[in-house]
Amino acid sequence: MFCKLKAVLIDLSGTIHIESNEIVGSIDALTRLRRSGLRYKFVTNTTKESQNFLYERLKSIGFDIEKNEIFTSLVAARDFIRNEKLWPHLLLEECAMEDFQDVTKELVDSHKGEAVVVGLAPSKFNYDTLNDSFDKLLNGARLVAIHQGRYYKTTKGLALGPGPFVKALAYGADIKPEDVKVVGKPDRNFFLSALQSLNANIQPDEAVMIGDDVRDDIAGAMALGMQGILVRTGKYRPDDENKINPSPTLTVATFAEAIETILSDLCN
Repeated sequence: MFCKLKAVLIDLSGTIHIESNEIVGSIDALTRLRRSGLRYKFVTNTTKESQNFLYERLKSIGFDIEKNEIFTSLVAARDFIRNEKLWPHLLLEECAMEDFQDVTKELVDSHKGEAVVVGLAPSKFNYDTLNDSFDKLLNGARLVAIHQGRYYKTTKGLALGPGPFVKALAYGADIKPEDVKVVGKPDRNFFLSALQSLNANIQPDEAVMIGDDVRDDIAGAMALGMQGILVRTGKYRPDDENKINPSPTLTVATFAEAIETILSDLCN
C-alpha cells in the first residue's frame, strides 16, 4: 500500500496535538518517521496563531521540529494577497497578525484592490465586525477564506471553525461559492505547494496525507492523487470515513498507528 512512498504530509491540531497537549504517542512516532528518511511536512489550516507562535507551542509540548517544516494556510493566504496586490482586511486573532506585517507594509502604496481575509478569529466574530466586513464585500472587496473548516477540536470539545462565518458573509453579500477564494486545505494548490517545498520531483501518488478532517485533509489530498490516512482523534466523528467517496485509504486510531503502518509497509 505504501511501498513506494516518498513523502508524508501531516496535519497538526487534532492529529498530533490538541492545544498544548500531545496526542499520546505522537512525539515518539515523529522520531521514528524522521529516522526512516522519508520526507515530511506539517500542513495546517491553523489560523488562530502565527507560524512562529505555532512553532513555539509545538516545541513547548516536546516536539523536535524545525520552523521550516511547518507549512501553514496563513502563509499561503499572505502569499496570495501579496501576489494579487490586495489590501487585506483581516479577521484574525492578534497572535496571527504577525504573518501579515511585511505584506501590509509592501502594499500601502501599491495595492490594486481589497480583500476580506477570514481565519479562525473568535474574538472578531461579532455583529459589528462581521457587518463591517459585509460592507467591504458589498463595495467590491474579494472574500478570501484561509480555510472553511466547519469545526475543530479543543480541550473542551468541538468548536465552530471559520467556515460557517465565511458562508454567512458570502450569503449576505450574494457571492457565489466559486468566487470565494480558499487558500488552505482542501485547495489542490496548497497540497501541491507543500509537496514542491519538499522536492519538486515528488508526485502526488508518491505521498500520503495524515489528518483528522475527512473533508479538508483526506478528501482534498485524495482528489489530487495522494493517499489519505484518517485518524480517529481530534475532530473525528463516528462514521466520518463513510462521508467521502472514495473512502480514506486507511482509517486508524492515532497518528502513531499511522506511522507504524507506513513504516512497516515500505519497500526495502
